[in-house]
Amino acid sequence: MITYFLIAIVALVTITAFNNREIYYKLMFNPYQVKHSNQYYRFISHAAIHANWEHLIFNMLTLFFFGTVVESAFAYYFGSKANVLFVTEFILAAIISSIPSYLKYKDNYSYNAVGASGAVSAILYSSILFQPLNKIYIYFIPIGIPAFIFGIIYLAYSAYMSKRNTDNIGHDAHFWGALFGFLFPIFFEHKLFINFINSITDLF
Repeated sequence: MITYFLIAIVALVTITAFNNREIYYKLMFNPYQVKHSNQYYRFISHAAIHANWEHLIFNMLTLFFFGTVVESAFAYYFGSKANVLFVTEFILAAIISSIPSYLKYKDNYSYNAVGASGAVSAILYSSILFQPLNKIYIYFIPIGIPAFIFGIIYLAYSAYMSKRNTDNIGHDAHFWGALFGFLFPIFFEHKLFINFINSITDLF
């Protein structure tokens, strides 16, 4: 399955970069180098490396649990185009989710970012589109949150934390990756949004 393939590639590149800092620095997202050295590949390459083991494991577990859901839904709605669309979404999400950081820090030589969080957020929110009533569990909280409610809360949280800009987490990437992931399948099949709304309204 494509999800497993992506996990394997990202894990392999990340572990290689852990042991070779030259590779790590060449692949990380540095907006200054993108602008001033035309290193546009960094819009994609940063998604293949992570800051540490915890970062890698969290992103890959999220991709594992929700990627298979999205793959199955893509196969149902898009048939033979499913695999290509899945990989396309992942790559485009990595690029698009990095654009806000590029615009903010393109003249800041010291800013760097790594991780597939934007792309993984896209896959997560595609799963919310397909299964809005699915329960999402946060850490050790035993009560699952309906996916569509989690989606709203997490978008609001990411927007708020992005404005505060008080930590070292790419909240911009989370927000825009998530939004892109929700809209991407709708672009190819408009009725998905109607299905999403109907699934929620059927609760009331």
